Amino acid sequence: MKASKTFTVVVVLAMLLNAAQFMATSVALASPGGFTRQIPSGGTSSIASAVTGTDTGIQSPEFSSAAEGDTIDSGTNSDGHYGVNRSFSGATTGNGRQVNPHKQAKSNPELNLSMDGLNFRQQRLANGGNQFSLEPPDQGLCVGNGFVVETINDVIRVFHTDGTPATGVVDLNTFYGYPAAINRTTIVQGPEITDPSCIYDQTTGHFIHLVLTLEVVPSGANRGRFIGPNHLDLAVSNTSNPTGAWTIYRIPVQDDGTDGTPDHNCSPAGSPPPAFRTNPSACIGDYPHIGADRNGIYLETNEYDFFGDAYHGSQIYAISNAQLASLPASLTVTQFDTATMGPGGKPGFTIWPAQTPGNQFSNDQGGTEYFLSSNAADEAQCDSEVVCQGTRTSNQLVLWALTNTSSLGSGSPSLSLSNTAITVDQYAVPFASNQKAGNVPLADCLNDDPCSIFLNGIADPFKPEVEGVLDSNDTRMQQVDYANGKVWGALDTDIIVNGVHKAGIEYFIVVPDVSSGSAGGRLALQGTLALAGNNLTYPAIGVTTSGRGVIAFTVVGDDHYPSAGYASMDALIGAGDVHIAAEGVGPQDGFTEYRLFFPVVPGVPRPRWGDYGAAATDGKSIWIASEYIAQTCTFAQYTTAPFGSCGGTRASLGNWATRISKLTP
Repeated sequence: MKASKTFTVVVVLAMLLNAAQFMATSVALASPGGFTRQIPSGGTSSIASAVTGTDTGIQSPEFSSAAEGDTIDSGTNSDGHYGVNRSFSGATTGNGRQVNPHKQAKSNPELNLSMDGLNFRQQRLANGGNQFSLEPPDQGLCVGNGFVVETINDVIRVFHTDGTPATGVVDLNTFYGYPAAINRTTIVQGPEITDPSCIYDQTTGHFIHLVLTLEVVPSGANRGRFIGPNHLDLAVSNTSNPTGAWTIYRIPVQDDGTDGTPDHNCSPAGSPPPAFRTNPSACIGDYPHIGADRNGIYLETNEYDFFGDAYHGSQIYAISNAQLASLPASLTVTQFDTATMGPGGKPGFTIWPAQTPGNQFSNDQGGTEYFLSSNAADEAQCDSEVVCQGTRTSNQLVLWALTNTSSLGSGSPSLSLSNTAITVDQYAVPFASNQKAGNVPLADCLNDDPCSIFLNGIADPFKPEVEGVLDSNDTRMQQVDYANGKVWGALDTDIIVNGVHKAGIEYFIVVPDVSSGSAGGRLALQGTLALAGNNLTYPAIGVTTSGRGVIAFTVVGDDHYPSAGYASMDALIGAGDVHIAAEGVGPQDGFTEYRLFFPVVPGVPRPRWGDYGAAATDGKSIWIASEYIAQTCTFAQYTTAPFGSCGGTRASLGNWATRISKLTP
């Protein structure tokens, strides 16, 4: 275990308030990197039933000008170098370890309930069809008070815990009070929303929902292009019933000194920048996620130049959960910048905050919230604001601790953020995941000139289009839990099984220790989850208060179409056999797979998958959600009216689905 790095911040409560919806007044802290501001309430909303559109094939435009925000900007309306959910690491040369495969279980005795969640077709046809085609779904899930809330790009729905729907499918633009993603009549475009996640806060009994929202030019020649301002939109249910009213707060994260943000000197692209870009030096708060302890809610983002090429470092936001649950007119938010806080003075990257089942919160050092991060990715191995290529391997796991969180409820919080690097077995950026061969009618259509012209107006100049591989992530940390006195996390890694490189899962269980006042700890257990001939991707861990856990993931490869899988785990034995909660019935056949829609870009994996799964603990049960493929059809079925719907099982440009399962380990 390496020496800990400690960073202490004494928070000064900002007293001023700007009433504008997206503005906040801020007070810089005396210690570098700390920042506190007041965020005004942004109104109320609810998850009501909404109008569903009808099958129309392709409508122009089918994609946002920023290529959905989850993929690289492309085309004549390109907004610089990257979209969101960025990764500098790109393809790897393969430095995985030789591992032994797990067995595939023959039964699922832990499985209490399994049902289809939201899918591509539902998201595309939400809000009367005033939506874009989006990949990937980005899975969010939270459970409490007899309700299951599922959220993906770019819709949300509530279920009862018996699996029956409690609401219709509502688009996130409507939920957050924005114009439609794309008005199909006027072609006016609303803000771009991405990276949804949610939790049920055990302490206050409220549901909390989080997205990143990026402001765009709404109409005209530059319609849909990013202008710079971006914000974390945080919605809290007014009661323990998520089908009722919610209150919204919008936290600006462009960090260029505007709207009350600190100035992190992110670099603009272009000289001079285009006139429509109101904030050319904006940063972007990418890949946000959420955690909680007894005292607070914690948000984390990866901060890049919005329009330039550099990575700055993870940002952590701390909020009193008691204040949030009181639905105040003004919310206090404290921000920590980790640009030089990682091992060796490098930036923090995807510092995922822990969720906690039941009431097993850490009371040490006045209350402690734990986080985990990895550092194999380029972002964590280069100096902040410097573009470089790292080794894309690491043998370090980084444990972070934010202490004295009980002070969040005071008038002047005093918090300390620290970390320690723990030596672990080597992990590495994985190769993309192969798919079992099957029907790909969208590819067949693109390879057939009359069909391609009918679908897109042109014959595909890139044909033949072929079934592709799936993105296997880049070793960034995935969902983290603090349960039974331990911190649990997992990530994707390159592995070698029977001499073949595959994507596998590395999991970690850490016993933390903050008795010295800063982060410390030891590795209780680690292991690698693998399945011969197949890939396991996008893990999400849920753990009960007794220390029994489940890892959810996608299974795909030689023997499986993209399927919803899981394995049981504990701190003594580690992960058990691989189970299949729902077997995929065909390959992914979506637009990011094909060059007509997204020409091959070096360093950017295609097609998109993930970008994360989800798990939520509810008493002795664990709910999990993963992306998988729930339908398949032939070219003849695809071209039968209504065109591209395959009998109402998909939409023209995509066929991903999600699977929600309840397990009692």
